[in-house]
Amino acid sequence: MSEYHIRIQDLQPQDRPRERLLKNGPSALSDSELLAIILRTGTRGENVLNLCSRILSTYNIQQLSRTSPTKLQEIRGVGAAKAAEMTAMFELARRLETFTEEERPRISSPEAAYRFLYPKLREQKKESFIALHLDTKNRLLCEETVSVGSLNANIVHPREVFKTAIQESAAAIIVAHNHPSGDPAPSQSDIDITRKLVETGRVVGIELYDHIIVGDGRFLSLKEQNLI
Repeated sequence: MSEYHIRIQDLQPQDRPRERLLKNGPSALSDSELLAIILRTGTRGENVLNLCSRILSTYNIQQLSRTSPTKLQEIRGVGAAKAAEMTAMFELARRLETFTEEERPRISSPEAAYRFLYPKLREQKKESFIALHLDTKNRLLCEETVSVGSLNANIVHPREVFKTAIQESAAAIIVAHNHPSGDPAPSQSDIDITRKLVETGRVVGIELYDHIIVGDGRFLSLKEQNLI
């Protein structure tokens, strides 16, 4: 029984499961070693490798994946935290089996941008400035709220608008904000900010396709108004 008192920290680094996985890949590890990485710690007098070997001598992998958290806690050394960790691990595995990547929305017109954004902006009491980052086929890479509050050049700075676009390797962006008054007519500040963003986009090689202003059930495209 003395082997139960050997701690993972007492093993040579090359013999520890996590280090072996990082060096040799997960296929080099046994089931109990992989489970030990998930559970991380053993109990007083039993290290995590021995705990996991004992768990897998009671249940095989398939049985373990179907065992409820309550039942898992009947295993000596498995409390609520370890039961939850194992349950979450197997649930992720099940979800992976049925995972299909959703088609990213294509935003290729002012109308499409408005339809995408209106549900998010119609109830806003403050102005929210949003950037939509697009790939070369106008598919949405990500959406970012750049600022909330009255727009001015200090709040909506080109650096903040294009920072994520550069990180995401976006081909272009569409920016949008709402007018809580319901009137989408652009202010001079809206026009000035847009022109500054167009200039910055030319410098960094990411085109500003449009600036959409969302009102009450309607919108205005600065591109369609020849303001870009």
